[in-house]
Amino acid sequence: MKFQSQSAAMPYFIFALALFVGQIVFGLIIGLQYVVGDFLFPEIPFNVARMVHTNLLIVWLLFGFMGAAYYLVPEEAETELYSTKLAWILFWVFAAAGTLTIIGYLAVPYATLAKITGNDLLPTMGREFLEMPTITKIGVVVVALGFLFNIGMTMLKGRKTAINIVLMTGLVGLAVFFLFAFYNPINLAIDKYFWWWVVHLWVEGVWELIMGSILAFVLIKVTGVDREVIEKWLYIIIAMALISGIIGTGHHYFWIGPPEYWHYLGSIFSAIEPIPFFMMTVFAFNMVSRRRREHPNRAATLWALGCAVMAFLGAGVWGFLHTLAPVNYYTHGTQVTAAHGHMAFYGAYVMIVITMISYAMPVMRGRPNGNSRQAQTVEMWSFWLMTIAMVFITLFLTAAGILQIWMQRIPESGQALSFMATQDNIALFYWLREISGVVFFIGLLTYLASFFVKGDPVEIAEK
Repeated sequence: MKFQSQSAAMPYFIFALALFVGQIVFGLIIGLQYVVGDFLFPEIPFNVARMVHTNLLIVWLLFGFMGAAYYLVPEEAETELYSTKLAWILFWVFAAAGTLTIIGYLAVPYATLAKITGNDLLPTMGREFLEMPTITKIGVVVVALGFLFNIGMTMLKGRKTAINIVLMTGLVGLAVFFLFAFYNPINLAIDKYFWWWVVHLWVEGVWELIMGSILAFVLIKVTGVDREVIEKWLYIIIAMALISGIIGTGHHYFWIGPPEYWHYLGSIFSAIEPIPFFMMTVFAFNMVSRRRREHPNRAATLWALGCAVMAFLGAGVWGFLHTLAPVNYYTHGTQVTAAHGHMAFYGAYVMIVITMISYAMPVMRGRPNGNSRQAQTVEMWSFWLMTIAMVFITLFLTAAGILQIWMQRIPESGQALSFMATQDNIALFYWLREISGVVFFIGLLTYLASFFVKGDPVEIAEK
């Protein structure tokens, strides 16, 4: 490491991976509950397992982003982190809050959890993806403020780079838009209108800035391409991401009551949203082709390239498939949405966090040129297992969604099947999705195993 305080990232990465394992376990549970309805009932009902699955995803990605920032910012700023002690304090606060919240989901009924955590004083619970108790949300705000202060002070006392500025912009946006999680109006249409200001403007807005900055940082390290070239690409990508993503929020407004002009604005601007993801793909492969050194950390390079490709496919292509209002009229709320969500989250955000971990963890463990070739071979096996499994999960859910639309919403006889009758008819695809999920879990365990594989050190080869 260039700076000892970069080691503050390690606990964040380790805890993120632990939560990732938990997320996949609960994903397998709810996948099985789709076809075996009483599996683990009443101990872990479907609604609780799904809540844990999605909340673990969000929280472990936040841990990953924070770890990436603690590693990346000092190196970009060319100075030690403002306060390593503060980073550790915030880690334990966030880890404790997250763990207690998950235990609360599993240990008591959700209504009881709301009552004992003071939700009646400031009602914020009961909203999809934002189910965490009000007291936990307040804790997240406190952690976010402390984190932004730590990162901001580090940047102020050091070198200012485009990567740091873009990353900081994304992190500040993440914190600001989370504040809408506290706004819970009684009117359902208004509630959903502003609910998307958290969910959409995170994943299709400010998180893209975080993704772009991390990808740029890693590519500089593994390719040796001039910083000026990469920064120009970064500015163009984030400009396109914000131009398309902010107004593209309108594709969530189609059927919740806002004015009809959102049908047009949402369709047009969300149709543009694949462009920044395509640009990231071109950017990543262009930088690798122009590299001035063969960095021995081939696994990190593979994750970086895979991230760009899968983000384009998941967020770009699968997002575009059902984003136009006339199409979304039929696909809304079907398994097509689930297909898009799974590949988009994996490609854009899971893979960028793993890219950063793959590059930074060996350095923090005293292996500046990456893990041994043997360890990297295992890690690259994990890449292909997880990525191919996710492709099949997406394909099976897409097939299930198309059949769901046909049987439930476009009936030949003029009489649509009921929701449950439709689910019975597409159960085969749920079984195939579950099998693919098991393969994904094996890939994740393989990835974790790569950290314990020893071997010979490797060296950087200049071109």
